[in-house]
Amino acid sequence: MSIATEAWVVFLLIGLVAGFLASLIVGGGGLIGCLLSGVIGAFVGGYLFNALGISLGIENALVVQIIHATVGAIIVTLIARLIA
Repeated sequence: MSIATEAWVVFLLIGLVAGFLASLIVGGGGLIGCLLSGVIGAFVGGYLFNALGISLGIENALVVQIIHATVGAIIVTLIARLIA
């Protein structure tokens, strides 16, 4: 397995975990729904935290990425519900 492939697998796993955590907080479900909201939320959360200059002060990068993606997934889920 190449490094690029491993990076994609880790990215998808972070998205899945974030989507699952977001579904626990705001409701929802399904494997594909969790994965989509988590992956899109990873981009949204990462952008928002960087744009607002928010630093969590956590040294573990994986935990920080999961938190960013979860917050983003919550935002994405709430916006999707407002639109639908």
